[in-house]
Amino acid sequence: MRVLVTGGAGFIGSHIVAALAALGHQPVVLDALLPSAHPVPPSRPPGVEWIHADVRDEAAVAGALRGVDAVCHQAAMVGLGKDFADAPAYVGCNDLGTASLLAGMTAAGVRDLVLAGSMVVYGEGRYDCPAHGRVAPGPRAAADLAAGRFEPGCPRCGAELVPGLIGEEAAADPRNVYAATKLAQEHLAAAWARATGGRAVSLRYHNVYGPGMPRDTPYAGVASLFRSSLARGEAPRVFEDGGQRRDFVHVGDVAAANALALAAVREREAGALSAFNTGSGDPRTVGEMAAALAAAHGGPGPVVTGEYRLGDVRHITASSRRLRAELGWRPAVTFDAGMTEFARAGQRPVAAG
Repeated sequence: MRVLVTGGAGFIGSHIVAALAALGHQPVVLDALLPSAHPVPPSRPPGVEWIHADVRDEAAVAGALRGVDAVCHQAAMVGLGKDFADAPAYVGCNDLGTASLLAGMTAAGVRDLVLAGSMVVYGEGRYDCPAHGRVAPGPRAAADLAAGRFEPGCPRCGAELVPGLIGEEAAADPRNVYAATKLAQEHLAAAWARATGGRAVSLRYHNVYGPGMPRDTPYAGVASLFRSSLARGEAPRVFEDGGQRRDFVHVGDVAAANALALAAVREREAGALSAFNTGSGDPRTVGEMAAALAAAHGGPGPVVTGEYRLGDVRHITASSRRLRAELGWRPAVTFDAGMTEFARAGQRPVAAG
């Protein structure tokens, strides 16, 4: 199968390209190679076609789609960014970029798409109140966070809530610009599928980590930020009280999920988008992750700072039961093994400043 992988030179994309090539597929990489993400030109896997272009370049996308059987769309601007001034860049890269790609796919007659989705579309995760059952707490107030009250309370009685695993049926509730753009990508893909009879799968990644993560950038995930601190001989700085629950999933397992989705997408319902959580199923707190990474690296232990970001949610952990049941995916890398590997693996450099 000939597969166009947008963003194929990036952290997750490069692992997907390697996984597809190992399975005998023909990946084609389309990547803008933005200097902010690739100050050092990445190595090109032998035998892989490589196109240096942006997904918003209509002519380049048309050329890249020739002879392609399916598209794996990874190109995106990720993370919370620095502040709201980043909003136009996020919308341009993520949503205009996706719309341009889908228009090119329509013209080329390519009808199978696997999209890099994200758990951020849910906002806060699943919560249960002892008195009121399943509830959906609103955004946390700045005054509560400043006072160290990090746990959301029941919106009806204020009681302490019990976090759980969220399923794909949960309502979307994006709470920052990046989250809004990731949900918009899914809506665009669903509209494209309905209009063209295409088939789309969105893999809602949870906290992906592993070898090749970028270092020293405000756009990276928390695991990368901690690893960057350790590389400088500094203690990882853990925001809030470190009790935030997340699902840390290894990039190799995410690449495997993409390969399975690409093989299965043509069997999915035409004219529709299917969403699948993609997480390890082994929730850990951010504090636990920082401690495990520091111990494996041999660096200083984490420091809990009490700092916070209004765009962050408290707990978000996935139920990936649907991905396991329908596509046969099983994560292969345990938390301990993955953190040990990541603590010793290299990170890709990013631009200074």
